[in-house]
Amino acid sequence: MNNKSTLLANKLFPEEENYEYEVYDIPPEKRKLITETYDFTVSTIQEYIKNGHITIPNFQRGYVWNRVQASRLIESLIIQCPIPVIYLSQNANETLSVIDGNQRLTSINLFINNEFPLTGLATYPELEGLTYEELDPRFQRHIINRTIRCIAILKDTHPQIKFDVFERLNTGSVKLNSQELRHGVYTSRLITKIGELASKSLFRKLTSTTNDKRMKGDEMILRYFTLLERLDNYEKPMSVFLNKYAEDNRNMPQEKIEELAENFIQNLNKCHLLYGEYAFKTFDESRKRTKSNTALFDAQMLSMNNLNPSLEQLETINKDLVINKLLELFQQEEFYNTLTKGTTDKRVVWKRIEDYTSFLEDLL
Repeated sequence: MNNKSTLLANKLFPEEENYEYEVYDIPPEKRKLITETYDFTVSTIQEYIKNGHITIPNFQRGYVWNRVQASRLIESLIIQCPIPVIYLSQNANETLSVIDGNQRLTSINLFINNEFPLTGLATYPELEGLTYEELDPRFQRHIINRTIRCIAILKDTHPQIKFDVFERLNTGSVKLNSQELRHGVYTSRLITKIGELASKSLFRKLTSTTNDKRMKGDEMILRYFTLLERLDNYEKPMSVFLNKYAEDNRNMPQEKIEELAENFIQNLNKCHLLYGEYAFKTFDESRKRTKSNTALFDAQMLSMNNLNPSLEQLETINKDLVINKLLELFQQEEFYNTLTKGTTDKRVVWKRIEDYTSFLEDLL
């Protein structure tokens, strides 16, 4: 009775994944934040944004300021009110990515490009309704000559220390989650490709991320790539493990990126062929209460990659038998616990993938 109760409780009340940001075993001498301070004029910042020397990462929440907020910022420049510090991250190629100040720099950039007229001004209502090009040239020069203090976290800073600082600076009304932070700190062609893969309709349907607005799907795919290539070296916490992979592969060759993408698509299609609508989902005897499970996604995708059955081989397998066997596997408390308890513990990660690979091998 207790076992049945535990199984049911595990299904109804699964433990939440822990995504705390932890600084792993970094040597003390490498825990320093290495920075450089710049006082850039607005015109310099504009030029740097235009030529790509400064980039504003496309976070999921994007630009959220309204026109009054943006106009009040421009008015602050005019009256020489101090502007909060902009924080930048130096990339390997010496370019700079904005890690705090997205709304401010985007507002300035939009105004100077005549994207909106000033509105809601408190000190200079006489300028209400004017765009940048409609301002007197003396106002224009006054704005572009203002300096804004920028602090750049240099590339020599340990990547996890940089990530930790970014998390500390994450004080917006809607805080960025771990993958959104990653998207900014480790922006690269690999991260862009992962975003493209996460938008595919089949993936979104199977992983219940159709309305995903917080990059959950992106993180699932990053997990797959990271475990695919580094499972033997896996250590907790998972968040740091993913950060390290994203940092190390910021300059991954495009050919390798395409190979990973093809691997992902092939194994996604194979899982869909074998499990149908039940791919990556746990379910009960009624087969109606399905729930997408990231740990199961890891196990099914990696086991499919490890055994690499052909599409022809998968087509010959009785699908009803597969689902019945899968239900039996979920009813095994020891395995089901690997999907719901301490899912990122090293022992649990390895056991889940090993056990599921054995399960799939018996089906083939």
